[in-house]
Parts: sequence; C-alpha cells; structure tokens
Amino acid sequence: MPTFVDQTKIEVQAGKGGDGMVAFRHEKYVPNGGPAGGDGGRGGSIIFVADTGLRTLMDFRYRRKFKAENGENGRIKSQYGRGAKDLFLKVPVGTTVYDFETGELIGDLVKNGQELVVARGGRGGRGNIHFANSVNTAPEIAENGEPGEDRVLRLELKMLADVGLVGFPSVGKSTLLSVVTKAKPKIAAYEFTTLTPNLGMVILPDGRDFSMADLPGLIEGASQGVGLGMQFLRHIERTKVILHLVSMDHNNGREAIKDYFAIKKELANYTSDLSEKKELIVATQMDIPGAEEKFEEFKKALKENNIDKPVYAISSVTHSGVSKLMQDAANLVEEVEKERSKQQSEIQTNEKVKEYKYKAPKKNDFTVEKIDEHVFVVKGESLERLVQRINIEHQDGIMLLARKLNNLGVDEALRKAGAENGDDVAIGDFNFEFIQ
Repeated sequence: MPTFVDQTKIEVQAGKGGDGMVAFRHEKYVPNGGPAGGDGGRGGSIIFVADTGLRTLMDFRYRRKFKAENGENGRIKSQYGRGAKDLFLKVPVGTTVYDFETGELIGDLVKNGQELVVARGGRGGRGNIHFANSVNTAPEIAENGEPGEDRVLRLELKMLADVGLVGFPSVGKSTLLSVVTKAKPKIAAYEFTTLTPNLGMVILPDGRDFSMADLPGLIEGASQGVGLGMQFLRHIERTKVILHLVSMDHNNGREAIKDYFAIKKELANYTSDLSEKKELIVATQMDIPGAEEKFEEFKKALKENNIDKPVYAISSVTHSGVSKLMQDAANLVEEVEKERSKQQSEIQTNEKVKEYKYKAPKKNDFTVEKIDEHVFVVKGESLERLVQRINIEHQDGIMLLARKLNNLGVDEALRKAGAENGDDVAIGDFNFEFIQ
C-alpha cells in the first residue's frame, strides 16, 4: 500500500547574489576612462506554491535539499549581472510551513496558487562604479554578493475540507464518500484501508456544495500516536463539521456506544479540543440484518448519557437516509461559516488601535572572544555579513574594510580584550593579523 506523507523535513538554500565587478574603461577616444564595473545580479529565491493537484508531501520524501541558482557577477562596461530565476516548489493546498529549529510558523498555504517565499536570494554586490569620488576617481573596490538564506523547514499537511468523516476503521467512511461524491477511495473490509485521505465535492440538487474528506480510521490511543494517530487528527483541525460514523453491524462484536465515546475521547485529547466541533452522529450499515436492533440500543445509550442529538440512520448500499444527511450537513456548514464570519467581524470591531513604536534593530552588534593565547574571534551576524560583502582581492577593498572595522569599534574592542600586535583575529571565514 502507498504510504501517506503529511509531515516532512527539508532544507532550502536561496541563491547567492553575484559579486560586483572591478573594471575600468579602456576606450580609444576616452583618455580618462574611470570605473566601469557593474553590479552583481540577485540570487534566486525559493518560493512555495499551493497546488490543488497535489495530495501529499511525497515529492519531498526522497529529495530533501533544494538550492536556487546564484546571481551572475557584474560585468565590464558598467553592465549588471543577470539575476537568477526563482525556484518555485509546488506543495499541496493545506500545507503549513514551520522553521525546524525554532518552531516558528512561517506561513500557511490554504488557497490554490498562493505563494510563500521561504528563503530569499542574496542581493548582488555593487561594482566599483559606485565607489568613485573626487578623492578616489579610480577605486579598486567592489562588493561581494550576499549569501542567500539557508534554513531547515518542517512541512505539515492538514487537509482542507468542510466536512470530515470520523469513526473507527471499516465503519463505512470510504463507501459513503464514494456514494455522495465522484471520489473513488479504496474500499475493503480490514483496518486502515484508508492510508491516504480522500477528498471529494458533494453537490446538492439545490445547487449548494461542500467538500468532504474521508480520513484514516481512528483507534484508541490515536491522540498519543497509536495507529495512524496524529496523521488522522491533524486533518480534523480545519474541518467545519464532523460526521461521526458508528457501525450498526450486529456481527462486528463491538458496542456502538463504546465506539462513539472512544472516538470522542481521542478528539478531546488532541492538542486542540476537536470534540467541540459541530457534529452529526451517523449510524451506518443499516442494511445489515440485526442493525435496527443495535440502532435502538445505541439511541437509548446516548440518552442515558445525556446526549440529546438526532442520529442519522443510513445505508450507503441502498442510499437510505443519505440525502437527508447531506442536506443537514450543508446547513450545518453554512451555520458554522456564519458564526466564524460574525466572530471575525466582532474581533475587528472591538480591536483597539495599537500604537507601534519603531525601534531600529541594533546593527553590527558583536562580541570578542579570546579562544587561545594569541587568537581572538569576533562574532556578530551583521558584522560577518559586512565582511562577506567586501571584496578584499584588491588593496582598496582591504583599506575600506579596515576603516569600517575601526569605525565600528572592532579595533578598540580587540585592544580591551587584550589583543596585541601579531595576534590572529577571525571574523567568520575572514582571518587577519591584528596591528595596533
């Protein structure tokens, strides 16, 4: 059987920006040429695109690392380098993206065609045409391109459906879905026939429609990961209405009321209380001999437990009761949508205007650490990016970096940390000798 993949870990690396060029004009009739090095192109970003044609995250199961192209380096004659193409990755609608390291929610792709930039390409470096001034008319200075963002992501798929079918394995979920929609789920009389959630559209004679999902069967302990566990419960989060199917097969050796409460318990034990969702109780397989007797016992047991809800008796084989169930499910979906719309409107009406005071982030914060008798390491994200961007292949670039480090207080910080002439200093991948 195919395995349903609804959670995976991948690494994405956006493209590096192209390096700026150091070049000069050497044209026959231009005696005072001047700088002519162009800027590097932007690196490619990595962008997720929601696609209704995909049903699982299987495409990411065997390929876990994705890298966008780097931007082209700047050219001579003041020509810009070509920007790299962005890398678009298709994911199923309903995919939620988290930062794997921090758990931070990056984005939620809930509409077909929706895009989410998960890693931005680095900016291209400036060529030496930008560094000419009245003092230095022929600068040998250019910037390296910025590195693209590199991050590890956790992708989680939660199926989007208006109505979710829940119940123990083999209670008739797949059969009901096949009857009321054009979906063709696999149907068999053994546990966990449904390993991949199936989705279909129910279209009623009055023109209304809603989506319905046949989800993997539950067993006791699912909320702790037993059986298909979280793979099932994760998909219930976004459904508006639950159809709770309970088998009336007299020969299955199970008590209907115990099955009902077992499922309710697993829904309640999940991270968010799914047991509070709008629910229609459905007695299935009513065409089986002895089902009527079990159905009456089930209704009686519900009343004894103070559950005063209508119970829909259906047979997916004879289609008995199915039409009424679908009509009432559509009504309940509309009711839930109206409630959510009203709640959202009240939140927006009652929300006080928040005053945000902009606080500029501290740039070039850094620390100096002595790791050996004559070895120091300077750490700081902004500072390390600054060093990466300055091209030190030319003397002007080295002088520019030295001035910037001095202006930012790096030299003074090293002196306070005990650095002496000749000591080794590292900033990221850049190493130099400290001189007072």
